[in-house]
Amino acid sequence: MTHTTIERPAGRTTSGAVVPVLAFAGIVVAVMQTLLVPVIKDLPQLLDTTPSNATWVLTSTLLSGAVATPIMGRLGDLFGKRRMLIASLTVMVAGALLSAVTSALLPMIVGRTLQGFAMGAIPLGIGLMRDMLPRERLGSAMALMSSSIGVGGGLALPAAALVAQHANWHALFYGAAALGVLSIALTLLVVPESEVRAEGTFDLPGALGLSAGLVLFLLPITKGSDWGWSSGMTLGLFGAAAAVLLLWGVYELRTKAPLVDLRTTARPAVLFTNLASIMVGVSFYVVSLVLPQLLQLPESTGYGLGQSMVVAGLLVAPLGLTMMVTAPVYARLSARYGPKTTLILGMLIIAIGYGAGLGLMSAAWQSLVISVVLGAGIGLAYSSLPALIVGAVPASETGAANGLNTLMRSIGTSVSSAVIGMVLANTANDVGGVAVPTMHGFRLSFLIATGAVVLGLAFALLLPRQRPSGHPQLRASSEEDANLQRAEEALHGFRGRVLDAAGTPVARAKVTLIDRRGRQAGATLSDDDGGYALAVPAQGAYVLAARADGHAPLASAATHPGEDGAVDVDLALPGETVTA
Repeated sequence: MTHTTIERPAGRTTSGAVVPVLAFAGIVVAVMQTLLVPVIKDLPQLLDTTPSNATWVLTSTLLSGAVATPIMGRLGDLFGKRRMLIASLTVMVAGALLSAVTSALLPMIVGRTLQGFAMGAIPLGIGLMRDMLPRERLGSAMALMSSSIGVGGGLALPAAALVAQHANWHALFYGAAALGVLSIALTLLVVPESEVRAEGTFDLPGALGLSAGLVLFLLPITKGSDWGWSSGMTLGLFGAAAAVLLLWGVYELRTKAPLVDLRTTARPAVLFTNLASIMVGVSFYVVSLVLPQLLQLPESTGYGLGQSMVVAGLLVAPLGLTMMVTAPVYARLSARYGPKTTLILGMLIIAIGYGAGLGLMSAAWQSLVISVVLGAGIGLAYSSLPALIVGAVPASETGAANGLNTLMRSIGTSVSSAVIGMVLANTANDVGGVAVPTMHGFRLSFLIATGAVVLGLAFALLLPRQRPSGHPQLRASSEEDANLQRAEEALHGFRGRVLDAAGTPVARAKVTLIDRRGRQAGATLSDDDGGYALAVPAQGAYVLAARADGHAPLASAATHPGEDGAVDVDLALPGETVTA
């Protein structure tokens, strides 16, 4: 009997250019979030609108990014990660071109919303790396992809300032569109499609419910001071947001294939990690909104530092670049002390940065110090979050739990943009019909960030302690690595080797664990000697399914007694197939 397999393009899956191209896509997407920061103080005049309305030009990008993360991740699992990555970048290009040809508020918000939707490229890029790369390259590649957010934000500030200072501000969007087109071309040329697919359907009601709930929550935050905090409109929208998000949560818990799996949030380790993630997200965006404006305000205000757009961008750029530098430092600290300790350390450094920043607003060099300190703290905190999630949930829930954690961070940045935008708009002075942010508003924003970090530190202290792992925690960010690491350490699951008909080990074979209801309970890839390990969520009967290029698939029944320990099951793949 012959079988037909689909061959991957020769040499493409192991191309050394795949990782840099995916990281470049991440950088391009991250640029969208900070693209307008250099001109933020001028947006009300450029768009002929109020400061509170202009805030939505930034908030809409962050909000759509928060929603896009789980949506594009799920669509990528169902229909192909490379395909959805290209779709995300295409939407971003369309949004950039729309923003480039308008100076009206509503079309600009629509364009910026489309640009933010490309944030789904980050989890898609990580998923492609997980599916294609060998285990020994995966950790460093995923660290590079994760740090691309900081790198993109850091590089965008001076580059965007240079363009905005010497050309029409719409040129920023034409440049963003060009970067998007280049990223699409490189992806088409270098990155192959992953053959890994998930079963199930897309949760459209879940996507609509999440989007509606977040918009209903953020809109009264930005407009509450204009409408009145006790007005019927403000209170009504807050009530509607609570009702929609509650109904959304109930629906997500009951549907078979939810957009966001909320079942994992009940565990204290997951709950407090996610709450801390929101606070880190809040603190990350405050400095990006405050420092560029403080640096660019004229000295005639009595507190402005009178710097050009370019200099202001260069002084804030170390925020993102320091985040990248802290990744290897984090790996060493976490291996020795555990991710909880590194999260607490990161929170303390952020608190020191914002606390010191309250008294360091009188000279340009002080802004540089604040950027470096905050970048180091945020980098440590962000790097700790995936490892904490991986260590807190069963292997089969790793992907869903990390997706929810990413959503929490994105919600934090969205709330930060809305709240700080509202604070700066309502503490501004009217000078010749122009709203000028005040030092009181800047300090109040830093106080809010400090309060958020202190609250996040409290959540971090409530986390159950996890013992340090000898493996760098960044390498445990993929479901396959998490499955293998947890099964090897806890010894509660199945382990063995994948062999061919002649008894030779088969590397990079896909091994899937299926429970008695036919649902996937875990997945991994065999290592170079054919070894695999999979943790089980509970005792009972399972099916171990294995497949590899050039071999017919195999399904083997196995039972785990539920006691601590591993059940040895070797998987012998049938003879080679005929490739069509």
